[in-house]
Amino acid sequence: MITTAARLDRFPFPFRDDTYRYSTNVEPARGAQKTAAGLWGDRILEIDDGYARELALRARILSSDPTRAATAPHMRAAEWDALVYCLSELAASYPETMSFTREGTRLRWVNALQGLELKAAYGDDASLPGGPLAFLATQIQEDIALLDQRENALWLDAGVVTFAADWSMGFDTGMRFLEIHEERIIARAHQFLLRMQPHDAFRRTNWTMSVDGRLDTSTESYPEWGPDRVEVVDDPALPDRLHLRVEVQHLIRLPHSGAIMFLIRSYLEPLRALAEVPGWAERIGNVLRELPEDMADYKGITRYRHRAADWLLSRANPSRR
Repeated sequence: MITTAARLDRFPFPFRDDTYRYSTNVEPARGAQKTAAGLWGDRILEIDDGYARELALRARILSSDPTRAATAPHMRAAEWDALVYCLSELAASYPETMSFTREGTRLRWVNALQGLELKAAYGDDASLPGGPLAFLATQIQEDIALLDQRENALWLDAGVVTFAADWSMGFDTGMRFLEIHEERIIARAHQFLLRMQPHDAFRRTNWTMSVDGRLDTSTESYPEWGPDRVEVVDDPALPDRLHLRVEVQHLIRLPHSGAIMFLIRSYLEPLRALAEVPGWAERIGNVLRELPEDMADYKGITRYRHRAADWLLSRANPSRR
């Protein structure tokens, strides 16, 4: 059984200062980052104790709402490119449980965690359950978006996104990257992405907060989670219910199709657990208290962020209680 301390060992703590402002914060992938709790970032794909649970949740979401997965016909080559890239990464990172080999068009994939051994033919969609993109989404915890580059722009033309943070894969499919994102820094990020070369792999982090550790905070499911933002404010259990949500976003120029693969892995931990790590309660509390109002509103944390900050800072400085 994975303990809370073990999960925090790999938690991608996003704050390096007591203040936060939008930035590209892009850095090369696979660079290990030390935190007060441990280390993260040495892999592109991460498997943890939530593997089976999160993949089962993804399957249920897709069954009830197939619009969370979409692809355009011209993205078929990118789907196969993404599949081979990710299965190779998994096998390299977890050789004790996973294996991937390719001989010409013949592919063999073994995932001992799922009791799975599968053979497929590269380029033959019928040789994989659901096709390459749908199958990949059953093997990794990350959400997947594939961006096509044309007309000097990036277009969201394929993906499986079941754990969106207040956006909609079904609505955004087919849109320009710049139309989807509202962060003021995104124009510079867009130019950076356009310049990426095959095999380039970078990452960035983003953060928000959510109630009750809910992964699916998509636009479609807002009626289910939206009211919690109000209800949690006066709940004495706020430190247990309110979670810091950190996204590790990997940006990879696929080597053969030239598409950009956008992998989004979401990590959630409750404030009470985070406060046990030396320095984290004060750091998060200061960030929440100082955050400009427009940014707090954009992240959807306006109603409860001051109460959360007060609790965190009281934990960091018991004399304030």
